[in-house]
Amino acid sequence: MPSKNIDIKALKAKALQIRKEILEACHRAGSGHPGGSLSSVEILLSLYEYKMRHNPQDPVWEDRDRLIISKGHITPAVYVVLAHCGYFPKEELKTFRKFGSRLQGHVHAKVPGIEFNTGSLGHGLSVANGIALGAKLRQKAFKVYCLMGDGEIQEGSVWEAAMTAAHYKLDNVCAIIDYNKIQENGLVSEIKGLEPLAEKWRSFGWEVAEAGDHDFKQYFNALDAFDKAKGKPHVIIAHTIKGKGVSFMEWDRKWHGKAPNDDQLKEALAELKLEEK
Repeated sequence: MPSKNIDIKALKAKALQIRKEILEACHRAGSGHPGGSLSSVEILLSLYEYKMRHNPQDPVWEDRDRLIISKGHITPAVYVVLAHCGYFPKEELKTFRKFGSRLQGHVHAKVPGIEFNTGSLGHGLSVANGIALGAKLRQKAFKVYCLMGDGEIQEGSVWEAAMTAAHYKLDNVCAIIDYNKIQENGLVSEIKGLEPLAEKWRSFGWEVAEAGDHDFKQYFNALDAFDKAKGKPHVIIAHTIKGKGVSFMEWDRKWHGKAPNDDQLKEALAELKLEEK
């Protein structure tokens, strides 16, 4: 179960370790999505270590908070974080994307801790809305979080879901946008710009918080603001860096879906090791 008495220094060290294991998982598999996985590490840790009520020993505990991974291709990050939380043995990470493994390239509910199969983008917020509305009808107190990509929210289905959440006053829904500004084919701003993003969500009837710099305290504050929101859904715009932590991956779209080779892995791990000091 999460605790608010968080050691930020220890959490930063865990983030570095998770980044190493993300790269190793992609390298072993020869495939994966390291760029968006690296940008989402602090978001995931803030949810699992600080905010969400969850129990790795009972993944289907009825009163758990739910997290829908709408950007379902960031399995390197999601699976590593779930393993660190104790949802399955860390040794199983070595099977990532292998034939017959349950740790496949897009999240699916056979993996403990995964609520819903995603990967076809634009669907997660609608799923989160349905779960949240069901919770209200059953008078359940759990919260529903939905992690989305910035390229993903160019899809019309996301804005239909945004209208729905506001219409039903789903103040138990928190959308989180991993706003790393780069999608598979280039800059988000050049393919289909999102700005003014905060104002758009407000105009759809949402409470808006922003966080940046991969700063845990900013994420904690934004998540705490969700607890205080009444009568409206909540969105956190997380300003992140694609490929965060590895200089030659940062801001480079080719690492959206490319695994590091032997030399690149060695270089990346050396950089992360330097950050530990």
